[in-house]
Amino acid sequence: MQNKFEDVKLYLENLEKQGLCLAFSGGIDSALLLYLCKDLNITAVTFKSVFQTEEEINFTKSFCKKYGVPHEIIEFAPLEDAVLKNNPKDRCYLCKKLMFMKLRDFAAGKVIIDGTNFDDLNAYRPGLNALKELGVLSPFAEFKITKQEIRGYAKVCGIEIFDKPSTPCLATRFPYGTELSEEKIALAARGERILRNAGFENCRLRLHGDIARIEIPTERFAEFIGKKDCITETLKASGIKYVTLDVEGLRSGSMD
Repeated sequence: MQNKFEDVKLYLENLEKQGLCLAFSGGIDSALLLYLCKDLNITAVTFKSVFQTEEEINFTKSFCKKYGVPHEIIEFAPLEDAVLKNNPKDRCYLCKKLMFMKLRDFAAGKVIIDGTNFDDLNAYRPGLNALKELGVLSPFAEFKITKQEIRGYAKVCGIEIFDKPSTPCLATRFPYGTELSEEKIALAARGERILRNAGFENCRLRLHGDIARIEIPTERFAEFIGKKDCITETLKASGIKYVTLDVEGLRSGSMD
């Protein structure tokens, strides 16, 4: 495993002459990539929009500061786009295309890299087509490095978020075709914050109109049932009308 990451470092060093621009979301993939690049000529860029929580944005700032990597925040307003606002099935592709076109303008000739891993190539990730079209490089995917390997090596490197759950954009909490608004997205974010505060760090709260569908790992169902009254009361106080637990448990892309 270590040899793979040494190959990635060499690959990045060979690209450094042009300068590197990292799309930094704050997830473990891009966090490890930033760590590997921290001594190179690199700028990390984070997109700030209604699709990310303030906690995620603040984490990217502190992480870059910790490793001394220059960091820029680019504001992005997806709900101002009439198509994205209605959450179409190709939302991820369209959103990535718009964001990375902005990033390409900002990078001004630097090589743009992102944390896409090898597992992502075999999952439903329509946004990857946009990255390919715009010439974005994904070193972990290129060297066939999996999520498990990334987490393992991040732990070896002392990166404290090596086991951080994935945090896909908040638009994924709604069925395709739902008209999105800041209020709806904020409600989903509040609901997940309530679940995390109750101890369920790895969770999704999907909103189907008035109904909240909670996804957590199935092995934690019994624990959830023990806390359900408090969780339900708090969720309803936050503005959610009906609360359900999805018996299929937590799974990526359950809206796809």
